[in-house]
Amino acid sequence: MKKLLLSCVAAGLLVTGAFASTATKAESNKAVSQAKAKIVKEQKEVKIVNEAVEAVALTNKVLVELDKGQKDEAIKDLEKAIGKLEVVLSAPHAPALIPIDSAIEVVDFPGSVQDIKTALISAKALLAENKVQEARAILDTLRSEIVLKVINLPLASYPAALKLAAKFLHENRVDEAKNVLNQALATFVEVDVVTPIPLLQAIHLVEVAKDAAKKDRKKALDMLKSAKNALKKAEALGYTSDSDTTYKMLEEEIEKIEKEVKGKNSAEKLFEDLIAKLKEFKEKAVKTINK
Repeated sequence: MKKLLLSCVAAGLLVTGAFASTATKAESNKAVSQAKAKIVKEQKEVKIVNEAVEAVALTNKVLVELDKGQKDEAIKDLEKAIGKLEVVLSAPHAPALIPIDSAIEVVDFPGSVQDIKTALISAKALLAENKVQEARAILDTLRSEIVLKVINLPLASYPAALKLAAKFLHENRVDEAKNVLNQALATFVEVDVVTPIPLLQAIHLVEVAKDAAKKDRKKALDMLKSAKNALKKAEALGYTSDSDTTYKMLEEEIEKIEKEVKGKNSAEKLFEDLIAKLKEFKEKAVKTINK
């Protein structure tokens, strides 16, 4: 049963994008590249707090020293770490979460809407048999997103943990100090900002269609068709928006424009309205998740 279900998913992926033109694929890829470049810029704007990074490095060093029986050196380094965090705490309006690292993850499910439906059927069948982990392996692939990940030190608890560990060391309670430090290192908070790729693609494809509508109606219609497919994919993958606009409304707007373009009208105002709605929809579909 398992092999059959997974084979169905794999087979579906093999036919992915068979009907998409080279031009629309290129524009879709361009949308992802542009969005990634923008998020890389946002990543550079994340203010990593060096004192916090150094405090974490010292915490790890303290644990190594304690494993070697170097308690005196460990106490000195722990006091240094506490001192660095005191600097952070003394800053006016110090935030609760202090960034210490960041990364960008791009995951793009390569399949079509039908592939997604097939995968969901397979996952549901596995769950019905209580094969949770096998279902999870399928569900984990159903993502098409750019994620900016920021790792944060919790300022409310981390310094207090270091002080408690220092107290234990002064009392020669080494094992308890090590436990506190290990627990502190496990309290980092990951904040993910998730941007759905299909929505980025839909916006870009409609913008390209707008530019092409006056001189190349076929290209414009191809782009609009792919934009609709991108919206269907976003919806199938479960990306939701807090916008009052719905997927159905956006698709209906695209269909209106398609009729105008087929009738040899440039539909410039309709394009502008749709692009504005798509951008607003996308902005309200970007999710911030604390892990």
